[in-house]
Amino acid sequence: MLRNLIRSARTATADRKGVTAAEYAILAVGVVIIVGAAASAFGPALKTAFTAVGTEITTQQAAVGTAAAAR
Repeated sequence: MLRNLIRSARTATADRKGVTAAEYAILAVGVVIIVGAAASAFGPALKTAFTAVGTEITTQQAAVGTAAAAR
């Protein structure tokens, strides 16, 4: 029984796959936190910028449509 426990402990310390997966999981959590913080911090400014771009595109489309209809 004790030998099995020691053998299991040696196998677990020799197997690095679990450690690597845990490291990637920690890295992924860090990326999610950073992206979430950036979205939270820059969200209102991005919304304003994209709204302005959308309005400009709509205005230009309307101008092109009016010019094409006048021909």
